[in-house]
Amino acid sequence: VQLQAFGGGLVQPGGSLRLSCAATGTALSLNTMAWYRQAPGKQRELVTQVFVGGSTDYADFAKGRFTISRDNAKNTAYLQMNSLKPEDTAVYYCMLLVVRSVYWGQGTLVTVSS
Repeated sequence: VQLQAFGGGLVQPGGSLRLSCAATGTALSLNTMAWYRQAPGKQRELVTQVFVGGSTDYADFAKGRFTISRDNAKNTAYLQMNSLKPEDTAVYYCMLLVVRSVYWGQGTLVTVSS
């Protein structure tokens, strides 16, 4: 199983970005998939996750601003981030839980700054 995350970059406060996570070796739709982030000097934290049945869960800071989705045909997951704030600056990682194994993407840096 391999995950490749991309789509990060520099964005102004209030702007939007869409991160992508492409998976190979397994079907995203058959596993729990999540986005985490790690800001400088802080622990990695859960942003959002989508379960096999399609239900989702969001951290409080992400509710109303971030949306997780999957394109099963492309075996790719997305994180749409709107109304970005400087405190959203972090490296964002996608994670896939396959049975009892956890796989991580390489991370993509999101910088929110004017």
